[in-house]
Amino acid sequence: MAEKEEIKQKSLQMEEKSTYKVCVTGGAGYIGSSLVKKLLDKGYIVHATLRNLEDESKVGLLKRLSGADERLKLFEADIYRSEEFEEAIQDCEFVFHVATPLLHSQGSQYKDRVEATVDGVKKIGRICLKSGTVKRLIYTASIVAASPLKEDGITFKQLIDETCWTPLNFSNPYSQQWLWDYTKSKMLAEKEILKFEKEGLEVVTLCCGLVGGHIYLPYIPTSGAMFLSVLTQEEELYNTLKFLEELNGKVPIVHIEDVCEAHLFFMDNVVDVGSLNGRFLCASSFVSTAEIGTYYQHNYPEFKVNQE
Repeated sequence: MAEKEEIKQKSLQMEEKSTYKVCVTGGAGYIGSSLVKKLLDKGYIVHATLRNLEDESKVGLLKRLSGADERLKLFEADIYRSEEFEEAIQDCEFVFHVATPLLHSQGSQYKDRVEATVDGVKKIGRICLKSGTVKRLIYTASIVAASPLKEDGITFKQLIDETCWTPLNFSNPYSQQWLWDYTKSKMLAEKEILKFEKEGLEVVTLCCGLVGGHIYLPYIPTSGAMFLSVLTQEEELYNTLKFLEELNGKVPIVHIEDVCEAHLFFMDNVVDVGSLNGRFLCASSFVSTAEIGTYYQHNYPEFKVNQE
């Protein structure tokens, strides 16, 4: 009897969880669209934001997902106008902040995308606090902000933990301005969003490695193209891959399925485990560009691998 009662209680808990209303910012991106699909498949009510609701390719992608007709609502919101996220976050219990600007919006109130990204997380954090319903803010951070490089910018620590923050004075032969901007924006934004813990908001940041795996997008996302750059010979993408390798010693990689499951773990384990907050590493392996090239060469000999 006790066993049956336990099963009944677990069933009721699962049913209660499936009624969660959650918000995913940047819902039409690589991680965002995969996360929205996973949430819908599990029965959650999802509010997803896009920069432009007139973009039929992105809107159509999300509306075609199973369960979208009944449980998906789309909102127009842009990091450069972050007050627009308030309507999407209203009444939600969990917020997955995935969106981040990759290009600077010229003529905006911000001098660059670093300033826009940091101010965006500040406003989203305040909206979550103001809502009175948000139990936890889960931020999709990046491994570029958590390099194990020491302050000298040359030598590495023996391991990566929550104290690792990328030093901005390191020298990287593969760096480009947009990569510096991205690295700085992700690091400063993560630091800023973690400050909301002191104001009573539970915050989790997931420092994700280079994400690969299946896609629902009609195009290959940048991270996927980076994996393929040893074959395609696209110099900018290959240099970005090398940038990651120089920054972390090797390239941290992770499958999109694991990224989504990690995000869901921090939603599903509020009551069960108790308070979980702070920084978490989301990478399954660390590989060199040479190892990526060797893998392709061994498994797909018909393709030419960049011998560099």
